[in-house]
Amino acid sequence: MLTLKAFEEAVDVVKKVAIETELIYSGFLSEQTGNKVYLKPENLQITGAYKLRGAYYKISTLTDEERSRGLITASAGNHAQGVAYAAKAYGCKAVIVMPTTTPLMKVDRTKSYGAEVVLYGNVYDEAAEHAARLAEEKGYTFIHPFDDPAVATGQGTIAMEIVKELPLVDYILVPVGGGGLATGVSTLAKLLNPKIRVIGVEPAGANCLQESLKAGKPVTLDKVSTIADGTAVKTPGKNIFPYLQKGLDDVITVEDGELIVSFLDLVENHKLIVENSGLLTVAALKHLNVKNKKIVSILSGGNMDIITMSSVVQLGLIKRDRIFTVSVLLPDKPGELVRVATIIANEQGNVVKLEHNQFVTTNRTAAVELKITIEAFGTDHKKKICKALESGGYKPQLISVLM
Repeated sequence: MLTLKAFEEAVDVVKKVAIETELIYSGFLSEQTGNKVYLKPENLQITGAYKLRGAYYKISTLTDEERSRGLITASAGNHAQGVAYAAKAYGCKAVIVMPTTTPLMKVDRTKSYGAEVVLYGNVYDEAAEHAARLAEEKGYTFIHPFDDPAVATGQGTIAMEIVKELPLVDYILVPVGGGGLATGVSTLAKLLNPKIRVIGVEPAGANCLQESLKAGKPVTLDKVSTIADGTAVKTPGKNIFPYLQKGLDDVITVEDGELIVSFLDLVENHKLIVENSGLLTVAALKHLNVKNKKIVSILSGGNMDIITMSSVVQLGLIKRDRIFTVSVLLPDKPGELVRVATIIANEQGNVVKLEHNQFVTTNRTAAVELKITIEAFGTDHKKKICKALESGGYKPQLISVLM
């Protein structure tokens, strides 16, 4: 596996079920970074993520006897859907063990492809241990989500498409959870053109590969904490680790807050819904100290449930100063509330929430507190509104309050 011949074979196999997602040039991100940025939208893949590629290719390499025993895997969602879809195509039984924290949409989608879903553990690693036990007890064939050269070979077909469409690509940014996608993409990219630099991107709160590369061997994090649930992995793949050491030129980590802003960037500028793990490569663009390069960011998936999406949008608006909250003290007498509202309205601010606290001091006539959540056009507009309140005789205090 992981030879040029194997990758070429995988391309022929994978194209039976996966679509070839064409690159999208991003004028917005190119202007922001000083590079030519292209997006590889695997969020538009049939199952909403790239995982179908590796799952289908792996199952194609199994014997009829291995497939007849039934398949089992553990996944935070995208690999689950990939295995379920591929198993259905081959007429196999599929059992998927998913962490209890998996978004409901991913659970329901996996079931919709005919798979049996078992919820177990809080993170992928705990779900994987349970899946391994079930495989041993019931004789299922285990399909690892990333620590399998055959799975990585299937994922690597993405690199073939990138180089075919953009032969002179300089950088490929790839999200990293357990490392299967990064293994396949980096290995094939280097086989096709050793000059291509492949950068892995992890959440800062789940940087198992970065720590492993420092140690020179796979290490297990004590805990993971990130909104990028698809890459919340404690230990990178042991079997594929040597390929990661050889193929990746660097590993970048990004904070959760950067993913939130990146979500809004893609929604507003490209009308693309991308899950938090898929946004890693977009957030990482600002960490690259290069100019005038052709860069491809792989958007690994778009399976985000509505509740998570609404939360990310809300937090993104706050981070962009599109929504902010101020506290002002004012005398408890008729007309004061109208006066404050008029000042905000005159500056084109939109009040979305009010909290009136009469018990902030013992002397209500002297002062009551008014917390105002305001919708603005951005940072400059926010400052203008605050300045107008100050000019009106108030002393607005910015406070960090979520809606």
